[in-house]
Amino acid sequence: MEVSAISSDTGVISRGVDRARLLSWLRDYGAYAAIVLLVAVDTALNSNFLSTGDLRVQVFQVVPTLFVSLGMALVIATEGVDLSVGAVIALSAALIPLYLGYNAYIAIVACAVGGAVAGAVNGLMVAMAKVQPIVATLAMMIGLRGIAVIFNGNQAKPVDDPVLGALGLNDVFGVPIMLVAAIVVVLLVLFVVRRSTFGRQLVAVGDNRAASALAGLPVRRVLLLVYIISGVLSALAGVLLVGHGAEADPANQGLNIELAAITAVVVGGTPLTGGRIKVVGTVAGALFMQLLSATLIQHDVPNSYAQIAEAVIICLAVYAARDRSGR
Repeated sequence: MEVSAISSDTGVISRGVDRARLLSWLRDYGAYAAIVLLVAVDTALNSNFLSTGDLRVQVFQVVPTLFVSLGMALVIATEGVDLSVGAVIALSAALIPLYLGYNAYIAIVACAVGGAVAGAVNGLMVAMAKVQPIVATLAMMIGLRGIAVIFNGNQAKPVDDPVLGALGLNDVFGVPIMLVAAIVVVLLVLFVVRRSTFGRQLVAVGDNRAASALAGLPVRRVLLLVYIISGVLSALAGVLLVGHGAEADPANQGLNIELAAITAVVVGGTPLTGGRIKVVGTVAGALFMQLLSATLIQHDVPNSYAQIAEAVIICLAVYAARDRSGR
């Protein structure tokens, strides 16, 4: 009986260890494995899937979401969330027609400044006023999109500008400018997270805000900067969307992109509990969600089923990304 009990306990422990290893593997490599699987399936079903034209379409679709996702990853790493990213895109769509009369570069700067101001307001509410991030950014999401629609007159406006059009369509040595921009932003975020003091402070604040404050870390400044960065990246995503579509439509551009960004971050292995960030994983998560969406569209799957699939993926990713500490 004693031997049997020991064997039983050993079996339970073994199953627990195996499940922990599986969850750890899914958290770290699940997005990459899913991308490989999707590419294999799509290539088998569509011989033109890896053609240059199709790849360009995927790049144009995923890069704006990737910009937003990288900013969202930084925010989530501090145990926060930014629901206003779609509204910041709408603000960019409203500002571009207003400032395009000067020139495209001034319009782009105006969008970046607008995104920084929106992010600063979010950061001040979270860091100074101690408002919960979901509440602060939800208020900004609602109010900012209303302001954007008022600025733009609640109508879509054509945007015919060679500079903005080049951002959305042109190449540099055969590589789409959008892709070049994405690579630059990813490398910058990687450097900030892995090599800078700010990156280490960001992770520490997300892991334990109270302990970070007691250790003398600039918690408020870190939170403020994180939301500003998220705002600027979202504003630039709006510039790319307007440039690629040659249209400014604040009422519709950026809608639900915050959900896509959160999904990409979670699928990429960054836990919602903060204290850890996976930059490359976020890139993989954004690419996976784009490939999944493209696959479902190509096979005429109704949008309602696509939404159900996305919800299931989010639940699985959150389950796999749970902290072992049970936080």
